[in-house]
Amino acid sequence: MAKEKVVLAYSGGLDTSVILKWLLEQGYEVFAYMADIGQDEDFQAAEQKALKIGASKVFIEDMKKEFVTDYIFPVFKSNTVYEGRYLLGTAIARPIIARKQIEIAKQVGAQYVSHGATGKGNDQVRFELSYYALNPGIKVIAPWKNPDFLNAFQGRSDLLAYAEKHGIPTKQTAAKPYSEDDNLLHISHEAGILEDPGAVCDESIYCRTVSPEKAPDTPTRITIEFKNGIPVKVKNLEDGTEKTDALDLFLYLNQLGSDNGIGRLDMVENRFVGIKSRGVYETPGGTILHEAHKDIEGIAMDREVMRLRDMLAPRLGELVYYGFWFSPEMEFLMAAIDKSQELIDGEVTLKLFKGVAYPISRTSPSSLYNQNLSSMDITGGYNQEDAEGFIRVNAIRLMAHRDITGRN
Repeated sequence: MAKEKVVLAYSGGLDTSVILKWLLEQGYEVFAYMADIGQDEDFQAAEQKALKIGASKVFIEDMKKEFVTDYIFPVFKSNTVYEGRYLLGTAIARPIIARKQIEIAKQVGAQYVSHGATGKGNDQVRFELSYYALNPGIKVIAPWKNPDFLNAFQGRSDLLAYAEKHGIPTKQTAAKPYSEDDNLLHISHEAGILEDPGAVCDESIYCRTVSPEKAPDTPTRITIEFKNGIPVKVKNLEDGTEKTDALDLFLYLNQLGSDNGIGRLDMVENRFVGIKSRGVYETPGGTILHEAHKDIEGIAMDREVMRLRDMLAPRLGELVYYGFWFSPEMEFLMAAIDKSQELIDGEVTLKLFKGVAYPISRTSPSSLYNQNLSSMDITGGYNQEDAEGFIRVNAIRLMAHRDITGRN
């Protein structure tokens, strides 16, 4: 009798390597799948590792450019952040991984897909909601919610012991059991001493950004050009380097941000499942892009459109964070964002210096800024006497409230 097939989202790390071996022990034929979305990974070594453990085949899919153009840029043109701070580096990556996993399952005739996300975190929700949205008939094996698996592995120490027993190499140790998620947009650090929110994150944990204190003592000036809210060119004003290809452009922003100590974040956030968690994030290029995009909107976006967009952005951030990428409400919001970005064109100049990206100038062919109207030195184009009536009309409500409350 043929074995049932499962496609495992495989990272090459501790959790999914153990899960691969465990699935084989449960009698499944396992196909390992790796999405190359820019993580620092030796894919050839990971492939050999999975095959040695027992995978029938390893799929390695290069999706870096698609990740930038179809996932990072669309979210960043909405100025969306989660809980006012997090640039959604992990959350944005999950739908592209899940979509390709479902495609591979169809290709190999697998009835099941599997992942290594825990039952306490967000990724289980993100992956599984995406699976079911893309293929309602798919079956999901989530080991971290399986009683037998949970009995065998009560924590990372058990995983490490199992890996050692079965000859599965891992870069994690009991002394440094940090969990990391790495892609083009960011790297996150969790677990270990970081589970204590009062513990200071040691400098040795950071790996994508130089310490702001050790960043260069002279600033780097760059320009980012936007077309309909999407970055189309980056130029380094110090050495003349230019990047126009979407992937090259974003990789270059990452390099500039890394060199200048930009994009670090240490925060406690609210997971969708109701648990608070601490994450330490490094998002160098994304932080620069976020600051530049906000700035170009200041000159090129209508005030009331911006107000409405700002009302929608927090909800969009929740949808991405919670895992509802392939939902009708996500389609609706992204259509509204796309409309808001029409004619968000122009160029922002930024100064990158010791952990901060400072916008210092901006120009736009669709600018709504009128220097004559704004100037304190030029009279004309605006009758200042009109302001008196404007103020009186807006004061009617305030005066009525004063009369009712009788406050002095």
